[in-house]
Amino acid sequence: MRAVILAAGVGNRIAAAHEGPKALLRFGGRSLLERHLDILARAGINEIVIGTGYREGDIATELSRLGKLHVRLVHNPDYRQGSVVTLWSLREAVTAGGDVIVMDADVLYDRRMIERLVASRHRNVLLMDRGFVPGEEPVKICLAEGRIVEFRKKVEVAHDTVGESVGFFRFDAAGARALIEAARVYVEGGRGAAPHEEAIRDLLRAAAPGVFGVEDVTGLPWLEIDFPEDLARAEREVLPRLGIEAGPRIASRSSAALASGMTDLIESSFSARRSARRSCRRCS
Repeated sequence: MRAVILAAGVGNRIAAAHEGPKALLRFGGRSLLERHLDILARAGINEIVIGTGYREGDIATELSRLGKLHVRLVHNPDYRQGSVVTLWSLREAVTAGGDVIVMDADVLYDRRMIERLVASRHRNVLLMDRGFVPGEEPVKICLAEGRIVEFRKKVEVAHDTVGESVGFFRFDAAGARALIEAARVYVEGGRGAAPHEEAIRDLLRAAAPGVFGVEDVTGLPWLEIDFPEDLARAEREVLPRLGIEAGPRIASRSSAALASGMTDLIESSFSARRSARRSCRRCS
């Protein structure tokens, strides 16, 4: 299994508080990039490709400082367009065969999220947090009777369960090829301003039942860093809860079967939790 990290964007919404790629934001003395690489290594993933664009040299310098010279960079010269273009620029890495994790670079999170992806019984899987603050900003995963029926910020379809996407996904070889084909349609069709989530949405909507699954990570601390106020939130609400990162690494899917078993229990009880509060904060 390998990982592909999307880290090309400028981060205009946080520019007033941070200069440079968001992957280099530092929390507890460590950059997000350093945390990604360490967490992936704990999960047994050392083949890593990063899609870069804005200030690529800064990311290369950080990798050199960390001694992570095995990590490969793929430059997207059109990084000011939508992230679907970065996904398309990573097409060779995404479709190199076998399972691949595709992940955003601007997230501070608990290592167990990656472990859930690695251990999942689903061959194509999304991470969902039901404990989110409703609004226009979160990308939402909507389920109806256990099936994914929508994946977007604005939801207009009937559903019985909803959660926020963490921005981390796992695809098998066939799913990865289909994802890149969906990205190609956007780029070659003149819709390069779209986020990569739109390509994933098209893939989800076209998939047969059972091709994609969800791992519920509600309760695990995480935060996508988009706005200046997120910096303080991350320091205050997420970072203090990440001491678990010092725990033992997992060796394989079988050694993390407990996480998959928990997902089975979660899925079987979705309907019983439909009335649960949806106004709680994701890090509460």
